[in-house]
Amino acid sequence: MNKSPVPPGTDWHKSSYSNGGTNCVEAREGSQGADVRDSQNPLLGHLSFASPEWSGFLQGIKTGRLA
Repeated sequence: MNKSPVPPGTDWHKSSYSNGGTNCVEAREGSQGADVRDSQNPLLGHLSFASPEWSGFLQGIKTGRLA
């Protein structure tokens, strides 16, 4: 299992684009990267991404490459 790049106690949040839907993910971000989990099943764990991976993902979303 990868070590989380986010410090303990960091708050999870949903995207402002989720509009309260049921198929959402939650993220928590830190200076070293981000963790992502299923908002409907938060106890099942999370995926961790280092800063370069997380930044690339966000850029892909913003530019429409990952639409």
